[in-house]
Amino acid sequence: MTVSVILVNFRGTDDTITALNELGKLDWPSERLELIVVENASGDDSAARILAAAPHVRVIESAENLGFSGGCNLGAEHATGQILAFLNNDARPDRRWIRAAAERFASSAQIGAVASRVLDWEGERVDFIGAALTWFGMGYKPLTGELLPNTEPDVEDVLFGTGSAMFVRTDVYSELGGFDNNYFMFFEDVDLGWRLNLAGYRFAYEPESVAYHKHHASMSSFGAYKESYLLERNALFTLYKNLGEEALHEQLGATLALSVRRAIARGQLDSTQLDIRRPDTADETMPVSKNTMATVFGIDQFVTALPTLAAQRAQIQADRKVTDARIWRLFGQTDAPSFPDEGYLSGYRNLVSEFRVLEPPRSTRVIVITGDPVGDRMAGPAIRAWHMAEALSTVAEVRLISLAETSKTDSRFEVTGVRIGDNRAMSEQEQWADVIVFQGLAMALFPAIRNSGKLIVADVYDPMHLEQLEQGRELGDAQWTRQVADATGVLNEQLERADFLLCASERQRHFYLGQLAALGRVTPATYAADPDLTGLIGVVPFGTQDEPPTHTRNVLRGVIPGIETDDKLLIWGGGLYNWFDPKTLIRAVDTLNRKRGSVRLFFQGTKHPNPGVPEMGIVRESRELANELGALNSSVFFNAEWVDYNDRQNYLLEADAGVSTHYSHVETTFSFRTRILDYLWAGLPMVVTEGDHFADLIRERGLGLVVPERDPEALAAALERVLFDEEFRTDTIARVRVVAEEYRWSQVLEPLVSFVADPHAAGDRDGSAVSVPSTNRAHRAPVRHGFRRDLQLVGYYFKNGGVRVVWEKVTTRLRARR
Repeated sequence: MTVSVILVNFRGTDDTITALNELGKLDWPSERLELIVVENASGDDSAARILAAAPHVRVIESAENLGFSGGCNLGAEHATGQILAFLNNDARPDRRWIRAAAERFASSAQIGAVASRVLDWEGERVDFIGAALTWFGMGYKPLTGELLPNTEPDVEDVLFGTGSAMFVRTDVYSELGGFDNNYFMFFEDVDLGWRLNLAGYRFAYEPESVAYHKHHASMSSFGAYKESYLLERNALFTLYKNLGEEALHEQLGATLALSVRRAIARGQLDSTQLDIRRPDTADETMPVSKNTMATVFGIDQFVTALPTLAAQRAQIQADRKVTDARIWRLFGQTDAPSFPDEGYLSGYRNLVSEFRVLEPPRSTRVIVITGDPVGDRMAGPAIRAWHMAEALSTVAEVRLISLAETSKTDSRFEVTGVRIGDNRAMSEQEQWADVIVFQGLAMALFPAIRNSGKLIVADVYDPMHLEQLEQGRELGDAQWTRQVADATGVLNEQLERADFLLCASERQRHFYLGQLAALGRVTPATYAADPDLTGLIGVVPFGTQDEPPTHTRNVLRGVIPGIETDDKLLIWGGGLYNWFDPKTLIRAVDTLNRKRGSVRLFFQGTKHPNPGVPEMGIVRESRELANELGALNSSVFFNAEWVDYNDRQNYLLEADAGVSTHYSHVETTFSFRTRILDYLWAGLPMVVTEGDHFADLIRERGLGLVVPERDPEALAAALERVLFDEEFRTDTIARVRVVAEEYRWSQVLEPLVSFVADPHAAGDRDGSAVSVPSTNRAHRAPVRHGFRRDLQLVGYYFKNGGVRVVWEKVTTRLRARR
């Protein structure tokens, strides 16, 4: 991964050269570092001096001063790296500035940008350790100028990063159109970050990525009123473009009124002096401070820019994936007046008392429950639940609950665990939630879920009663019968209760509609407004990640003894279960290997990450067969563990084809083999046995070859063609990549996201007994100022900065009142 560092220089050449020297000390390979300086029409010899001091740097000369936003965009146009790094020319990076950010990007594909931790030049005081936004559109950096707190604030994601030191994925930056050139300078970073979050990406704060900033007062020579003009204008730009419709209607009027109040206060004007009852002179003019006119002009330029802003707003709102309720949590302390004048503050208090500007929008609360472990090693159920939580977190507040183990994860939703049998803990989660999404046995295990009056979404993508027909076969008739009956009872309970059901394919949907009809749920009440019943049961298949896989390390070829770099490699993704037929595959591979040589088969996982899932008999039988044929660890290989979820792409991308073989029975007919989605994601041609949903898809769309069950000769012939017929492989891979786009998680989860965005009870349930959340702003008493407000601020600063920061704030307040 190459990182392109962009610096904008305007009459600050000495600082720029210092920054470039410090960039040469980074703990980052020089061959993966591109340095770009935009010389922003300084009108002097800056370009020549920079090139003389750093000839390895690319200097781009602008014919005019484009401001910070335009300068950065010009630099980005010439950048070739996958990551854009923006660094103020009067800043210097820590050695790990880039590496720490790169590691954070690698932790989640949802991270579109990383905000650095920025300190003053000496590293003693805060420049940026978090972001906040006032309700009237002015972004600010909490604790700026304060002594560095003893404890780093608990900050994960932020609304924006400071333009003095931050990183953005190049493709995300391009998608967003970069910084808005209309800003020139100030709040362009706030606007970019807000748009990035609205588009569904995360702006992660990484405290290990550190930079130091000099803080030049670059506007002092132009006059403070010119800075005020840009701040006032750009705050209105930012608010108007990015707020949702309801919030904009509630806040824009109050924002404009407060701007006028601020203008009056800045110019120390008496707004009653034109009252008809007061004596006046005949003069038509009066002296007005430029500090007042800066705000007035800023408002006027906002009005002038409305056609452009309206077009931008329409695009941003049409493309947004995240609700205001979810964005609001990143705003921080919105109640920050930002101007100390008492007359201004009295007007501020009037506005926040009478308008609902401090009330956060109500966010739907969702719990997603899986029975499998959540963390680095995840099997199908946990992977599915994870992506559900990720997709829902754009429209709701989400908690992902595992009934097994959890490990630390980097996500914008909370991950927690509830032990099986701990109904009290589950009751707390149920009381918090508005909507409950679960898979597996959660309803059977927890009375809190079974008796809940909340909206219930049952994910029945796994027809467990059909699965038990195969899984329980070897247990004896009595146990077998009992397990199938139990699974049927568990599913019937879910089908009878759920407000919305999820299945994995149209085959499954038709199957479940029959079961729902038998249970009495296909009624006039469910049919009247929803004649195709997609509002009762929707198709949500397994998906593929939106981001294509990348190979980051060797895991099979040249690593596992017996698998060489030029071998033809088949991969069996996922686990081995009794309803699969790996033995026919092993025989076919052995036959083909004897004919062609250098054909290898790798079974990706045999030890399920859920300790409650035992190793099935087919694993032992498969090893025994491979050993009997002399193929074990020569042409057939078994991974004794389970591949980490975030590492699986390395295994897939080293393979030449994906395989899945099974027996023909009713479980196969209605199954949905999730391993096929990994093959699609990795662009692998496939060989599968007939009988299931994916066999039909592979045959119809030309994604590989489909063979009869238990036919090693036909299977060997299909494997030979997929591995050795280059023309067939090329055409097949091209078709696989097209179909993979149709199975992205962001697309397949749309029915669930739509339900949560507009939650409602099923038509045959008594809606009055169901708690349906409102997404409107909560109606609560507005926050008042005074003693209670001071206590809130004390709590905020104590939490984020400790005793030292609280003391500084108190003494500053006391000095201001003298």
